Amino acid sequence: MIEFGTGGWRAIIGDGFTRDNIQRIACALARRMVREHTAEKGICVGYDRRFLSREACIWFSEVMAGEGVHVYFVNLSCPTPQVMFTVKSMALSYGAMITASHNPAIYNGIKLFTFGGRDAAEEYTEAIAAEANQLSPEAIRSVSFEKAVEEGSIEYIDPRDQYLDSILAQVDTQAIRKRRLRVVLDPMFGVSVTGLMTILYSTRCDLDVINDRHDAFFGRHLPAPTPETLVDLQAAVRDHSADVGIATDGDADRLGIIDEKGRYVSANEVLALLYYYLLRYKGWHGAAVRNIATTHLLDRIAHSFGEECIEVPVGFKHISKGMEEHDAVIGGESSGGLTVRGHIAGKDGLYAASLLVEMLAVTGKPLSQLVQDLYDQFGEMHMAEYDWALTEESKKRIHQTVMIDQTLPDFGHTVEKISYLDGCKVYFTDGWIIVRFSGTEPRVRIFAEADTIDHARTLVKTMADALDLPFSEE
Repeated sequence: MIEFGTGGWRAIIGDGFTRDNIQRIACALARRMVREHTAEKGICVGYDRRFLSREACIWFSEVMAGEGVHVYFVNLSCPTPQVMFTVKSMALSYGAMITASHNPAIYNGIKLFTFGGRDAAEEYTEAIAAEANQLSPEAIRSVSFEKAVEEGSIEYIDPRDQYLDSILAQVDTQAIRKRRLRVVLDPMFGVSVTGLMTILYSTRCDLDVINDRHDAFFGRHLPAPTPETLVDLQAAVRDHSADVGIATDGDADRLGIIDEKGRYVSANEVLALLYYYLLRYKGWHGAAVRNIATTHLLDRIAHSFGEECIEVPVGFKHISKGMEEHDAVIGGESSGGLTVRGHIAGKDGLYAASLLVEMLAVTGKPLSQLVQDLYDQFGEMHMAEYDWALTEESKKRIHQTVMIDQTLPDFGHTVEKISYLDGCKVYFTDGWIIVRFSGTEPRVRIFAEADTIDHARTLVKTMADALDLPFSEE
């Protein structure tokens, strides 16, 4: 069965990610567009560097064309935010990206976008999945890709320049040029390499690049910018005496940062730094939006400027909605995705990287010093994150304990409140802990934040022990 999670539909290649399922999703979406009278306006489709991504994009487009939908086909692998930007700039009702983002190389999938370049909300994806699951292969109409291109129902486009120019127009390129920063870029074998090289060379940064070739297996690493996957970048930053190391995940909507000392700067720290920079240095006003498993350091920064911090469920569509409703300055998540007011509604690793480089140039401070200054002013907060693979049996057991029986251990701290908005989150006077199921993989995750990393790990261990999950601090 086709099921969409918090980050789109993802499945193992050759198991769930098959030509039949791709065509069923395309058909369901196409028929929705016909009913909504948006078929002639068209859809923008793109793909990343994963195995079968281009082929899947062709299969998807053939069905779209066969069902009477005009297709704008991005003819080179590209970042997910570029497709979102194109949906917005062309005022299209829908867009689609063939990607499994940061998932292992054996996965692929489809992300869907709606008007304005937003991640498709649940009412869209659930309806599309329900219709797709009812379709038989015989009911699906398609036309060969070559014929559709010849007839004009599939149209090649290259929106890269417009997308990159929009980013350059929103950052202080003159300040960056004056600073002459030395940057090491790690696209993690993904699709950010051309775009970020263009931006960084345009702003006269000295640039070194690693892991830039096309490798559908991502160098046999998970294409997610984490401390475990960025050891090459850490070494390269030290070897080149760089000011910063920048990494993006497989489809370039998430960011990973290494400071000038070779230290991993967490996504929470990056998000807090950029929010503070926008308020303090650029004079912006407005709230921050974070998901339920992201740092409360944002709350402290917001309150110090007389602003508020909005908490939403996991899934960037909720952040986008919160940004729009509150005209917020920034929205983001602890996994490295963020968006800023005035850009696209979704997360964008290229834009976030460009803004961070601007921050280094304008402040004139090393990144490690900026992090320390933030902690000196607002107090330290550190997050521990752990996850476990689940069987159907263990998932049912944990769901029963946490969500139905609502049985929790004694954490040894005063509990201020408990939320079941998305999983179970326990708020303390000096931190918090959450246990929730992944929306993209069969896993359960526990996050905790406290004043020290050891304190946060102790909270995770307490919860893990209560749920009979094996725990190791390594």
